Amino acid sequence: MLHFPFFAASFTWNYALGMTWLVVPLYGHAMGLSGAELGILFSLPAVLQLVITLVGGAYVDRVGGRRIMLASAALLAAGAAAMPFARDFWTLFGAQLILVLARATFWPANWAMASELPGSHGVQAGRLNAVSSLGQILGNGSCGFVLALGGFTVTFGVLAALAVAALLLGLRTPSNARHLSGGQPPLFANYRLLIRMPVLLYGVMCAYLSALPFSLSLSFYPLLLQYLGFGEEASGVLLALRALGGIGAGLLIARFVRTGPGSLWPVVSGAFVSAGVGLQPLFSHWATVGTLMFALGIGSGLMTVYFQVTLAELVAPEMRGSAMALGGVGWGVSHITTPLVMGLCADRFGIPSGFYVLGTASLVVVGLVAVLRTWAFARTKLAASVPA
Repeated sequence: MLHFPFFAASFTWNYALGMTWLVVPLYGHAMGLSGAELGILFSLPAVLQLVITLVGGAYVDRVGGRRIMLASAALLAAGAAAMPFARDFWTLFGAQLILVLARATFWPANWAMASELPGSHGVQAGRLNAVSSLGQILGNGSCGFVLALGGFTVTFGVLAALAVAALLLGLRTPSNARHLSGGQPPLFANYRLLIRMPVLLYGVMCAYLSALPFSLSLSFYPLLLQYLGFGEEASGVLLALRALGGIGAGLLIARFVRTGPGSLWPVVSGAFVSAGVGLQPLFSHWATVGTLMFALGIGSGLMTVYFQVTLAELVAPEMRGSAMALGGVGWGVSHITTPLVMGLCADRFGIPSGFYVLGTASLVVVGLVAVLRTWAFARTKLAASVPA
């Protein structure tokens, strides 16, 4: 595969990320945190993630995605190393905050770097998401076994080592730093133009739908599977099926994804996400649960590719870091609201109720995406021609 160091670094980083989805919520649960405390643990740091994502996107346009991706890998290693020393809610919250900062800086840099690779935007975005999903599969699938054999301390040590490996691989990726002639524009100048484009709001809604399965995977999906009677090893394998669906979406279907007001791809993929979330608590047989997880991965993967392709085709290369960060606001909204809603519902009504609420909410967003497609693209060309 061309550009091997970039894809290898993305794979390794996502392997570590996949491990966090299982080990962090189980670690918090083992410490005796309530559902509300777990919701706060995953929601409150995500508020800061919104700000860091926007700052990181601006710096991607200024210094290039490679440097920001390296910083993200270093943060991921630091957060994993800090986890075993957490002994109460607040120390665990501090370590989780470092992991959230790593995610906030990684995605705008990673997506912007992929958008600059030669070839079709859809194919390259599909490859990146397939590689990322493969890393998440192995991270999810192996984490339960590592946890069962070595405990939390060993698992966090493996996670930190993977982050260091991603950092070393990232050092071998080509630099795409900007070489600007004359004085540099203000750091956030690109946002002044981008926020005039209705398609960016549309991208935020698509990003929210693509992020919802991620938000659940790193917070309450492990607890739902535990509620349904699955052990740690089975939970890791079932969570990996969501990422397996993302691989299929990335390699087999992404090349056919097209953007524009007439495209039905965001509606179809959003429907997959809504069904996967809302119907999940109704079934406890492993085959049905696995099928829904796989469908969820397909929907999430296609939606991720769709909004990446949309922004890559409509925004100039020197503005893509900021554009990806704005689109990524939808991820931040999901990471803030999803664990909080789940935590409150779990404490008052039980874990399944939170999935029903989020499944209904995501269906409403799908309806908005279907209705607003023409409006979203109507002024895109006009806005793109406005001088910064």
